[in-house]
Amino acid sequence: MSRLPPWLRTSLRTDDAFRKVQGRLAGSRLHTVCESAKCPNRVECWNRGTATLMILGAVCTRRCGFCAVPSGRPVPPDPGEPERVGRLAGSLGLRHVVITSVTRDDLPDGGASVFAETIHAIRRRAPGATVEVLTPDFHASGEQVSTVLDAGPDVFAHNLETVRRLQPTVRPQASYETSLSTLRLAAARAAAAIKSGLMLRLGEEPEEILEAFRDLRAAGCEWLTLGQYLAPTPGHFPVARFVPPEEFEQYANAARALGFTEVASGPRVRSSYRAGDMIRPAAAGA
Repeated sequence: MSRLPPWLRTSLRTDDAFRKVQGRLAGSRLHTVCESAKCPNRVECWNRGTATLMILGAVCTRRCGFCAVPSGRPVPPDPGEPERVGRLAGSLGLRHVVITSVTRDDLPDGGASVFAETIHAIRRRAPGATVEVLTPDFHASGEQVSTVLDAGPDVFAHNLETVRRLQPTVRPQASYETSLSTLRLAAARAAAAIKSGLMLRLGEEPEEILEAFRDLRAAGCEWLTLGQYLAPTPGHFPVARFVPPEEFEQYANAARALGFTEVASGPRVRSSYRAGDMIRPAAAGA
C-alpha cells in the first residue's frame, strides 16, 4: 500500500502564505499537529495561511498505532503557551482557529484548564475568530469537559477515530465507550457544535462504519469528518485499502441520512482540514 492513488497525490509547491506561516511559527515556540503528526495536508493548509496548533507540549502520554506524535514522559505545561497561541492567531489574521493537544494523562485535569486558558487568549487576541477545540477523551470526566466548554468554544471535537472492533488494536490506551461518553457529556451542555471523526480503511467493514455513525449520533454528535487513513511511517498501523472519492460520498450520504448536519468526507479530509468551511455554512443556516 505504499503507492498513492491519483486522488491522494498533492502538489508540494509553496507560496508566500506558506512562508508567512512557517516564519511566524519558527519564532513562536509553539507546536503544530501539521508537523508533529506528519499531516499530508500541511503544504496546502499553510499555503492557505492556516495551521492547527497543538498545545500542552509535543510529547503524548499515549501511544496510538496510527499517530506519529512522539510518546513518553512530557514536561510540565508552559504557562506562557496560551498567550503565544492567541498572539499567533491574531498575527495570522485567522478567522477560524483549531486547537488540539497531545493527551496528558499525567495532569490532574488532563490539560482541560490549559484548553480554557488558550480559548480565552484567542478571544482577546483574535476577537473575530471562531474557535474549535479537538480534545483528548479526558477519561470522560464531566468536570474536565465542562472546564473546556465554560471557556466558550464554538466547536467541541473529539475523534472516535475507528470502529469498535479495532479500538483495542489502534488505540490501546483509549476506549470506544470512553470517547462516546466524552462526546455525550459535551452534547448535554449544548453550548457548542459537537464534532467527531473517523479514519477509513484500517480494516473496518462497511456495517461497522455505519454502526459507528449510529453510535455517534446517539451520543449527540452533529458534525462528522471522514478521511483516508495514511500510515505516517512504515512502522505504524498499515493501510488496508485506499477508498475512492465516490465511496466517501456514499458514506457522507449515509451519515446525512442519519441526521448529521455537517459532513466532510473525502480522501484528504482530516479533523482540522478546512474546518472553517464546516462552521460557516452551519452559522449561515442558524
